[in-house]
Amino acid sequence: MPDSFPTTLLPAPAWRARLEAHARRAEALTRPALDRRAKGRPQPVEDFLFTYYSFSFGKLRQWHPGLGSGLETDGAPLPAWFGKRPYRHEAGRLFADPRALREGEAERLRWIRDLLVATRDRAPNFACFGMHEWAMVYRGTEVRHQGSAPLRLPQEEIDQLVESRPICCSHFDAFRFFTPEARPLNKLQPDLLTREAHEQPGCVHANMDLYKWAGKALPWAGSGLWLDCLDLATELRDLDMRASPYDLRAFGLEPIPIETYEGRRTYEAEQHRLAARAVPLRARLIGVLDGLLAGATVTAG
Repeated sequence: MPDSFPTTLLPAPAWRARLEAHARRAEALTRPALDRRAKGRPQPVEDFLFTYYSFSFGKLRQWHPGLGSGLETDGAPLPAWFGKRPYRHEAGRLFADPRALREGEAERLRWIRDLLVATRDRAPNFACFGMHEWAMVYRGTEVRHQGSAPLRLPQEEIDQLVESRPICCSHFDAFRFFTPEARPLNKLQPDLLTREAHEQPGCVHANMDLYKWAGKALPWAGSGLWLDCLDLATELRDLDMRASPYDLRAFGLEPIPIETYEGRRTYEAEQHRLAARAVPLRARLIGVLDGLLAGATVTAG
């Protein structure tokens, strides 16, 4: 047998049951957003995960068993995505073949792996208190969600808070949305090329991005890990926006007033809790990428 042959084989009844369970779970996670989109009623908190992260609803519904797992076929029709690279049929079995990994794909996955390892190994920072969202509306020159959510404090008070507290955002994709006036106030100046030197495991956005990295690591990461990361990202997004200067009570979200001592303590406790949930997910994803990159025979193209 080839070295890439799967180490775990799932009988057809077992993997078809998993496929159906995944479809039900994905439906529950995506149906509210689909319904809102059909009605033209955006929700600035939950819809972010389906707009900023550009994975289609259809892709979320596809089930992949993950690296090292093969499926015993029973002659019944297979889902269409199993007929595409890197999946391979051999001797009545179907599996994602690491030998089908292309050079460019391997480079991107290695970059993701290195970023995840660097993030894991850096000391966490739990003193940001979600100030990045406030820096994004500083001076009122740009207010990202003004069409769907009002600010809960006057602009003057928002500006005073931004100017009175240290800002230490380490996440490039958050920092790049700071208003131009707020960027010099940040202790760090992360950019795309230096994100590996800045991202840390306490960061709400770095942990939210596990959903993005697991999605980009499909089919190797497996759909179970991907939806576990989506579950976590949903909670992180909730914390992120409850601590923001927006008033989201119309969507059932009570503010975490980080302008107060009590609010900052609440935010920090939730940040600790969710960062702890991210640890095993990051470890699982690193393990998949390590196994894939160690065993892949990369081809050009």
